Amino acid sequence: MLANNTKKIYLDNAATTKIDSRVIEAMMPYLSDFFGNASSLHSFGTQAKESLENLRSKLAGFINAKSEEIIFTSGGTEANNLALKGIAFANRNKGNHIIVSAIEHDCILNTCKWLETQGFFISYLPVDKDGFIDLGKLNSYINPKTILVSVMHANNEIGTIQWIEEIGKICKDRNVYFHTDACQSFGKIPIDVVSNNISLMSLNAHKIYGPKGAGCLYVKKDTNIIPLLHGGGQEFGLRSTTENIPGIAGFVKAAELCMNEMETESKRLATLRNKIIQELQKKYDGFYINGSMTHRLPNNLNFAISGLEGETIRLLLLLDEKGIAVSAGSACSNNDTTKSASHVLQAIGKDQFEARGAIRIGLGRFNTENDLTYFLEILSRELNKLKSIFSNI
Repeated sequence: MLANNTKKIYLDNAATTKIDSRVIEAMMPYLSDFFGNASSLHSFGTQAKESLENLRSKLAGFINAKSEEIIFTSGGTEANNLALKGIAFANRNKGNHIIVSAIEHDCILNTCKWLETQGFFISYLPVDKDGFIDLGKLNSYINPKTILVSVMHANNEIGTIQWIEEIGKICKDRNVYFHTDACQSFGKIPIDVVSNNISLMSLNAHKIYGPKGAGCLYVKKDTNIIPLLHGGGQEFGLRSTTENIPGIAGFVKAAELCMNEMETESKRLATLRNKIIQELQKKYDGFYINGSMTHRLPNNLNFAISGLEGETIRLLLLLDEKGIAVSAGSACSNNDTTKSASHVLQAIGKDQFEARGAIRIGLGRFNTENDLTYFLEILSRELNKLKSIFSNI
């Protein structure tokens, strides 16, 4: 348990983020004054409906989409499920083959496992040592039965940013729908659904200083897709349930802040991340980075120190005792009862030992240089307590 005077440093912003106070302020009117059901015909309902459509239009503008192409959901997992299952069952008369990368988020991979039980065939695209798919291999995997390709924009563990414009072009040329999970990248780097030839894209709020329980699926006009939820026909018939307008308001405000601050914030976070890298490279010969350093999210660092991989969980707990939060990979993967090693790190060529031994740092809006100084000081102190299985650090 933390002492009351323990300094608290949160460096796990890839898992979730603290809600920005400006987002909370934007949500408050929809929790108190404008509380109507957007499907009601009276003035309370029509006021809520008008607000909803204004928010939808604003969010669409951030990704160069049309307003009616935004389907609000409860978050990224629901959006990903709607994309894969909705396309699969709507287009099974055309084909039953889906292609995904080997390093997708668990909600994509587990959806694919379930679809395999329903008669669909899934091809898993391998990646190279930096986490990039092979575009030539993708092209060769597509066949007349292929109905969907799903490749995440940026990986949640190692931060590698895929070449989605090229992936989108291949899919467009081959007349195959292209879905990308952009939950980690949205708000950090620019995304244009038109120039990137994206058919469907998943976004969420809680990775961008917005509330949990809010997200959306972009669905390009005339895409053949069916809903998961049936009911009152909300969200253009694709997602029946009363809309979470306070959450949507928070989502859109969070996105607006990210868009306005993207350029300066990306540079600031990349500078902080590079400071960590430089300090650790100087101190530890065995320090190594997982993922690409040339095409990577500015706030992401996934690293390990040779010989100490087996001590990662112990190190995380020692850091936590000092008020510092980092992670050993995807937060969602921690619910895996098999406690298997990271599928992402294994896919880039790490063995079981190495794949269990990485530390992920997710920098965010509220992190300062002083935070990093404290983190590096405590990390160095705690690492000295750990005994390497080698003697090279």
